[in-house]
Amino acid sequence: MTSQPTALVLRTAGTNCDRETVQALEMAGARTELLHLNALSAEPRRLAAAQILVIPGGFSYGDYVAAGRILGHELRHRLGEEIATFVEGGGFVLGICNGFQVLVELGLIEGPRAEPSQRRMALTANSSNRFESRWVHLRNERSACEWLERGTVWPVPVAHGEGRVALRSAGDLEALTDAGQVALRYVTADGGEAGYPDCPNGSAGQIAGLCDPSGRVLGLMPHPERNITPFHHPFWTRLPERDEGEGLALFRGLVSAAS
Repeated sequence: MTSQPTALVLRTAGTNCDRETVQALEMAGARTELLHLNALSAEPRRLAAAQILVIPGGFSYGDYVAAGRILGHELRHRLGEEIATFVEGGGFVLGICNGFQVLVELGLIEGPRAEPSQRRMALTANSSNRFESRWVHLRNERSACEWLERGTVWPVPVAHGEGRVALRSAGDLEALTDAGQVALRYVTADGGEAGYPDCPNGSAGQIAGLCDPSGRVLGLMPHPERNITPFHHPFWTRLPERDEGEGLALFRGLVSAAS
């Protein structure tokens, strides 16, 4: 690892949260480059030289077919081997909102070389059957993502129409929890069990974020990059004075772990 890790933020048609994500990573101390998918495909060695790959939010390719599916398949066919080697070599991958959907379609939550048939989860339409946009609360769970401070409850906005974690079988929730892959859950402001609207999409087990078994690949539906300054919170004038938004802690933890 290096004292100042390099982070690549991937963009393509429909990406719309890339610049906020770059800012969050730079505030957390990473050397950050915003890179188009075509540029990375032309020079995959740039991934090998980095320590962090981030797939930001948006509506890649208009979310046609299903959210994140086209980009997930494109990455599998254009950079699948390079991404698998990157993760196996100790690289970190973060997928935010549409980026989480891409990671699920790519199969990285199961493992760097997982086959599509091994997928136990999908991100599908919210239970409300509508786009959900509001502030919610997350709790960092006991998981393989040791760079997340366990037990912390923090506010963050969501904005998605297909964010519900659906699992293949009833036993998969327990298996993922036991394996330390449930990294983040929706909770109430005081850390209690969340129903709608605190859990905005009806996810199994109130799951907001999942990681791979190594803890180096993390996907989450909420947008931590939209809460990196105190002024991002809609009620910031009523809150105690603080130096940064709560979402920045996730990026600081990621950059520290990759250093």
